[in-house]
Amino acid sequence: MQLLSINVSKPLPVNYQGRTLNTGIFKLPVAGKVWLSELNLADDGQADLIHHGGADKAVCVYSVEHYPFWEEKLQRKLVYGAFGENFTVSGLAEAEIHVGDVYAVGEAVVQVSQPRQPCFKLGYKHQAPALPEQIQSTGYTGFYFRVLKPGYATAGEIIRLVERHPGGVTIADAHRLRNTDVRDIKAIRELLSVDALSDSWRKSFERKLNAELNS
Repeated sequence: MQLLSINVSKPLPVNYQGRTLNTGIFKLPVAGKVWLSELNLADDGQADLIHHGGADKAVCVYSVEHYPFWEEKLQRKLVYGAFGENFTVSGLAEAEIHVGDVYAVGEAVVQVSQPRQPCFKLGYKHQAPALPEQIQSTGYTGFYFRVLKPGYATAGEIIRLVERHPGGVTIADAHRLRNTDVRDIKAIRELLSVDALSDSWRKSFERKLNAELNS
């Protein structure tokens, strides 16, 4: 497992359907040591703080293994940061990592908190409006880290597994329950038993569970 690229950007104004929209989707690779705080990377930012950023979503992560698929789909070469991710990584597939897994990246210690749900801004970036829905359907969503211990990270460093969460619920499992098997009560209970699940996803699944039980 390796951190291939660290990508950051401050929110920028763009013209979207005749109105000004601020977005931090245009991440670009940076060299050298980058400070990772409990909220984000140095020189990085998000425009929509309701749906992006915060302690549970301090770092957006995407696997380089997905890049060839999207390069063929979009018919273009993609540079690291193409999916708005902060960390472009290798060896961290959604079907293999678990909500709550803890990793060391440089000086920092991070924990998997939830899958990433791409929004319309990613479609705008690539001039491909259907892209967010396509990402959801493939399951190549990426995921988020929360930061347990701040520190410096550098592109090229090895990512080391510190602790595998005993819950055993993968990012792919969580994505499936959110988007496909929305009535799998047993699996939803298992996900909710994972203490490391992000607060926003926990609240969403608690609402789903209550609705199913009361229907």
